[in-house]
Amino acid sequence: MKNVKTLIAAAVLSSISFASFAAVEVQATPNGQQKVGTITATAGTNLSSLEDQLAQKAEEMGASSYRITSVTGPNTLHGTAVIYK
Repeated sequence: MKNVKTLIAAAVLSSISFASFAAVEVQATPNGQQKVGTITATAGTNLSSLEDQLAQKAEEMGASSYRITSVTGPNTLHGTAVIYK
């Protein structure tokens, strides 16, 4: 029983801390954060799909925020973003 309570507590705490690290899209360089790299993604013709892929990659890299710097392509969209911590 004690192991079950410990497991549940660990699951709740890990989900809370994971959610707090979600990267946020910004329009300008955020104050107090430094550029730590760039990411790229490729999607179909849907801009929101490309934005979602860039957000996911920013989170995977541990970024606090990201700024999309370019989107190109008539049939398949390619995007680049700068990530900040």
